[in-house]
Amino acid sequence: MSAARDILQDQEAYPAFRELDGRHPYKDAVPSGFVDYQVRVKRGGKVAYFNFDLAVEMGLIPKGHPKKLTKGLKKALLDTFAIQIINEYDLIHGLKVPRQDVKPHRYMATRYLQIQHPDKRGLTSGDGRSIWNGCVTRKGVTWDVSSCGTGATALSPATANEKKFFQTGDPAVSYGCGSADMQAGISAAMFSEILHRSGVPTERTLVVVGFEGGFAINVRAAKNLLRPSHFFLHLRQNNYVALRATTDFFIERQIQNGDRELAAASTRQRYHVFAETMAKTFARSAALFESHYIFVWMEWDGDNILCDGGIIDYGSVRQFGLFHHEYRYDDVDRWSTSLVEQRAKAREIVLTFAQTRDYLLTGEQRPRQAFVDDPLLAVFDKTFADTKVALLLDKVGFTGEQREFLMRYHRPLVERFMGEYGRFERAKSPRGIRKVVDGITWDAIYSLRDVLRELPELYAQGRPAPRDFMEVMASSYACRADKKLTPGRLKRIATFCAHYEGMMRAVQARFRKTPARLFLEVATRAGVRNREDRATGNAIILMAERLVKASQKLSGDELQELIDAVIRQQITSPESASAAVASLGAKAKPLAKHCLRLLKDYKDGI
Repeated sequence: MSAARDILQDQEAYPAFRELDGRHPYKDAVPSGFVDYQVRVKRGGKVAYFNFDLAVEMGLIPKGHPKKLTKGLKKALLDTFAIQIINEYDLIHGLKVPRQDVKPHRYMATRYLQIQHPDKRGLTSGDGRSIWNGCVTRKGVTWDVSSCGTGATALSPATANEKKFFQTGDPAVSYGCGSADMQAGISAAMFSEILHRSGVPTERTLVVVGFEGGFAINVRAAKNLLRPSHFFLHLRQNNYVALRATTDFFIERQIQNGDRELAAASTRQRYHVFAETMAKTFARSAALFESHYIFVWMEWDGDNILCDGGIIDYGSVRQFGLFHHEYRYDDVDRWSTSLVEQRAKAREIVLTFAQTRDYLLTGEQRPRQAFVDDPLLAVFDKTFADTKVALLLDKVGFTGEQREFLMRYHRPLVERFMGEYGRFERAKSPRGIRKVVDGITWDAIYSLRDVLRELPELYAQGRPAPRDFMEVMASSYACRADKKLTPGRLKRIATFCAHYEGMMRAVQARFRKTPARLFLEVATRAGVRNREDRATGNAIILMAERLVKASQKLSGDELQELIDAVIRQQITSPESASAAVASLGAKAKPLAKHCLRLLKDYKDGI
């Protein structure tokens, strides 16, 4: 009787997960926009990570649910997400699957443009190892959910290049095998949640299901998982019907999720509003990524980013400790864009949206070159410039009201400060380009984040001496020659400080602050914005590697608490960071301390 009661509880305690059964309205809206697959149960899975906070926000679990992987919750997660597609290779080779293991509904792998595919028009590209689980709506907000590592689809690069289908798990084709790994899943879970809680738009990891051999299914969620490339393949193929259907679907979702500007526009005007929204969105994201040293490898095809400017596919994403603007990711057959080139690529995405808007309104497609002077690009340029300035003033430590005042009445002063800031920020090591594990880089040598964090305290004791300024600014990559106070550097330090002081005086006068009071307030905010132990890409990767190894000795709840502690440590104030690991158990606490050491050791890296 007790066993029967447990089974009943397992089935009924988490009914919202049953909505994620492969059905999605995109299928009806854009019939040519996906490849459909039958799906079967994949056994042997273990829940390695579950985002309780996200699940509550999505309405998948009730508010107040304990952060424990209960028996019923684990069963619901595995029933929903431990799945694998029955792909073309399986059908050709007559794979026999027990009827009870086949899910009742088909799951889609969406089509989108990827310029690395040989046809260049999106005929063969899209979700190569992912499927969409469906969507859920709670309190008027709809969320999309997709899973990576569920099998090799017909849209993978391997199939496009080799002109044949591949067996899921085939080790000879790497990415084309349709698998994902647990280390990448844990890394993405930590990284995406840290960035999300820091105000950076991104998809978020909902679940990581681990399997023997280090494989995993990594489940992601966002309020809209469409990418610009979901639109651009139809543009490339001159398919007006599919392009309009995709755009209308996207607009309706955004309205449903609360976009008032789109909701207020007439049917025809919505395409103008949609395009202008894209211009502002990608300008803000490009400015944010450049300001926060986040490398996401943007390209004009819009494959590696969501339409809301959110980060996806964390395999090549990095957050640098310094302005390592020469880093490039090596993708075997091509090099990535660099940090400073992301702006130009975002601008190209906007140009392509201008072309899209025109096609939707006229029914005739004009070449991209016809839109190089489109007003949409002026919107992008202004939004990018304004956002960069606002973000720098935020890092300095000014409040929103103070930032608006400086931008409106003292913009030339702010831009002069920004110029000196940028010259120090972009300084590079005389050692030149060097190889790293996944690409090449040319080390930056100065940490302007350290300067902004420490400068208010230095000013509390009077104007800082150039030697003290350089001591704070010089990073672990700076050699003796980089720290030498040459006449040129002395002049630039003096100019930097003069502009910094000018902004402080302007704010003091306008907001009636004493110098001591303003520097105290700025110091507090700058300390949070420019924390010393900020997670870099390499630190996250090394932490994930260590956590995956440790997962064999920890219970699911212990691993969950450890990952949550690392995330909380990054989004709390530096003074309270140590409290994030204080409540961990005896097994997890040493691992957490190891993770904190990695953050410190790699704080200047890529």
